[in-house]
Parts: sequence; structure tokens; C-alpha cells
Amino acid sequence: FEPRTAMSDNPRTKNETKSPRPDGRSARSRLRAERTRRRRVRARRRKAAIATGITALLLGGGTALAIGTANGGAAGGRVTMPANASGADGTVIVYGRATARNTLDVWEDFRCPYCGRLERTDGEAIQRLADTGVYKIQYHMGTFLDGNLGGHGSMEALQAAGAALDEGAARFKAFHDVLYAGQPDERTDDFADKDRLLALAAKVPGLATPGFAKAVKDGAYAGWAHKVSDAFTRSGVDGTPTLKLNGRPLAVLDGTGNPIAPAQYTALIQQSVSGRSR
Repeated sequence: FEPRTAMSDNPRTKNETKSPRPDGRSARSRLRAERTRRRRVRARRRKAAIATGITALLLGGGTALAIGTANGGAAGGRVTMPANASGADGTVIVYGRATARNTLDVWEDFRCPYCGRLERTDGEAIQRLADTGVYKIQYHMGTFLDGNLGGHGSMEALQAAGAALDEGAARFKAFHDVLYAGQPDERTDDFADKDRLLALAAKVPGLATPGFAKAVKDGAYAGWAHKVSDAFTRSGVDGTPTLKLNGRPLAVLDGTGNPIAPAQYTALIQQSVSGRSR
């Protein structure tokens, strides 16, 4: 296990979490470099798609030009979106009561070991407060660890999560939890194996249907997963897990990068909510 690969934006440990890895680059600089790389890739793909489309138009006498985008779809909204996706561009996953007064925003990467630790330690407490209406959760999923470590496990897990979201927010949440429970070492990229993702999905009652399996194998929601990842990159969040309650960061990791205890998490939320109501 390599510490500091995916860092928390925990205010208590911000300086520590930006410590460089052996390659001398901090988590912040690595993510900035990844954003720059993605912008360049998008620009190259857009130019190539325009050139290809123009050629096809001239040779085939066509009347329409579809400009491909980096998210795997085409301009004009032809990306296949899972049902139950939220937000203006469908890149937010909401779990909990829509009428909840408070909002917990969560930024994660399925390959992030710190996200896995948080889920395995505080996951039940985080969900319980959503289920009881204290807040609704808005998930913002990233895939920057694929760029940092190589591979595409984060992206494959995210597109499979899109297939689960198509079945409902509760199915997404259950699959989300199962992924973290069965999370491999971040360096192995085991989530890139669709059969492994399907085996984990079989642990969610009612999820592993033929339709779900086909969507995962065909990458039906790959374009949507790229859109979600791009939205994460544009958000300015530079580490995972990052949690904000009503826009204010929550210190959910201690000074050593370990999650706070469930009772501490619950008390932190209650204190924050109580302070807001005064």
C-alpha cells in the first residue's frame, strides 16, 4: 500500500496530505496535471471528430455533422444517461429524501483506499443520517486515480455504478457499498475486470439481472461515466474523500488519515446541523 496516493481534503491534515510521493509530485499537482491532460485529449478528439465528420459529409453528401466529444457520446446529448441521474447535466447521484433540509456532498473515486476506509468505518452512520432525513447525499465520482496509477478500474467501476443507478438510487447505494467492501489494492486495477464487477453486483439483491450484466459488459454508461468524471475534474476538489455539509468541509479523517469513529461522525453532523438552525 502506498500512502498519499489519493488524499483527503480534511482541513486538519491538509498540509500533511499534500506531502509528495517518491516521484516528487503532490496530490494537488498530480490532479492539476491530469486536468491539463484531459483538456488536451478533449481538444484533440474534438478536432479529429470535426475533420472526420467533414470528410464524411463531403464524400457521402450527408446533411448532418455529429461532433464527437471526449465523454464517449456526441454533441446534442446522445450520451446514454442512467435513469435517476441528477443535476443539471446528470452527473450527480442523489441518495436520500429530496425534501431533506441539509445536503451532504461527497467526492469519491472507487479506487481510492481512503474512500474505502471511510465507507467501511462510517458508511452505516453516513447512510443512517440520510435514511432518517437529516440530509440527502449528493455523490460526485472521479476517476483521477486511473490517470495517476495507470489502468481504468475507476472508470469501469463508475460505468457499472451507472448501470446500477439505472435500477434506482437505492441499488446504486448498495452497489457503491459493495464495491468498497470488496475494494482491491489501488495498484492492482482489478476493477477493470468486468467479471469481478459483476461478481460483486451479485451481492446486491435483485441487481444482477441479465439487463444489468449486458449494460456493464457493453459499457452502456461509459459516456455518462466520462461526463461524471469530467464534472469532478472541473469541481476544483483535489482529493478524495472530500465531504461537505451544506458547502462546509467536514473533517472526517484524523491526522493520520484514518476515519473518525462513527459516533464522532454522528456528533459532528449533529453539531453542524444544530449550529445552522440557530
